[in-house]
Amino acid sequence: MKRSEERILTTHAGSLPRPADLIAIYRTQTERLIESGGKPDSGDAGAAEKLDARLATAVAEAVQKQVDAGIDVVNDGEYGKPMWDEVDYGAWATYVHERVSGFEMRELPKDFNLLKSFMGGSKDRRDFAAYYQSPEAYAGPSTRPLRFPMNVGPIRYTGQRLVQRDIMNLKSALAGKNVEEAFMTAVVTGVNIIPGEYYKTAEEQSIAVAEAMREEYKAITDAGIYLQLDDPIIVNVYEWQYSMNSDMAAFRKWAEAHVELVNHTLEGIPEEKVRYHMCWGSWKGPHSTDLPLSAVIDQVLKVKASQYSVEAANPQHEHEWKVWNDVKLPAGKAVIPGVVTHKTNVLEHPEVVADRIIRYAEAVGRENVVAGTDCGLGGRIHPQIAWAKLSVLADGAALASRKLFPTRVKANERASSSA
Repeated sequence: MKRSEERILTTHAGSLPRPADLIAIYRTQTERLIESGGKPDSGDAGAAEKLDARLATAVAEAVQKQVDAGIDVVNDGEYGKPMWDEVDYGAWATYVHERVSGFEMRELPKDFNLLKSFMGGSKDRRDFAAYYQSPEAYAGPSTRPLRFPMNVGPIRYTGQRLVQRDIMNLKSALAGKNVEEAFMTAVVTGVNIIPGEYYKTAEEQSIAVAEAMREEYKAITDAGIYLQLDDPIIVNVYEWQYSMNSDMAAFRKWAEAHVELVNHTLEGIPEEKVRYHMCWGSWKGPHSTDLPLSAVIDQVLKVKASQYSVEAANPQHEHEWKVWNDVKLPAGKAVIPGVVTHKTNVLEHPEVVADRIIRYAEAVGRENVVAGTDCGLGGRIHPQIAWAKLSVLADGAALASRKLFPTRVKANERASSSA
């Protein structure tokens, strides 16, 4: 992957706002999928063709918007991953169940809340119980029916058509566009936190997902597109399981095994084609017990990737640029700090963005910084503001470049004006 050798390059974490009509098509498709018990080919015979046609144009529009905003390393907006509505946070993970065998849809209790069920015992949620019981705790309730995928059989990759569709859409959208590089996101193994019925342990189930998803990872990189591996699990498991008892030793043991599995999944894929994204979750809340980056950075840097995407604008993590003063970034690798955030609709000022970039550049070297976003913007904030944040990101990177690459930037400006 390219590094910032002449100016600060820009990218983002993946998810972008989806067009309303695309979400509506996905909602209809998902309704049929749920009604059929998880059989992808059920329902309207023309539904797939309708989705494919709109998806191709939507991806083209998303790429053009990224180019217009000044983003250098672009993607497909994750539009190939179904969303039920604009606040459906789980698309980055739940799309997997459409691409692997061994799952069927099951009913959930009417009062079931996924976040509260798996994270309700965390210290953050106990300390701020009144807040988490209020409507303000989340961006808004999803209208998705209360069902979930249960593993009931062997897990195998079955998403060949879908991943090739996504690759083709992105490549077609890139034709004639002036971008530095392109990437696609894929979920890390271990996201299936609901225990299944087929495998004896959750670990066996995670390994099966890992083996299956490697095929998707390889399809992306074989197509000449860079792979972003999405992994909020590595830091959020602490919140889910260990924060109440502050059991850091147990967490560290888990994290080491998790990274080993991630690297096993990436076997055969050159690390220079992989970037690794981690975040502390998109839910609206205090995040008062988030795991410090310093507690896991050594494990993160063991992941076989060439770039590491971390939150840097989130108020709970903005100060963690200091961690990089004490940690040696391996030679030839880069950091993608999120210098605009998905946590708020407040639009960052370009000077603030530039200051965040410069702090990272001073810590790890200017060539080792690619400016990005904390996490995906799609579904987290208002669409109009999401696109504006990408423009501000590019403006801030330009300001930082003038300070960090003064000679090169001025030379490029002179060449552009004379042309």
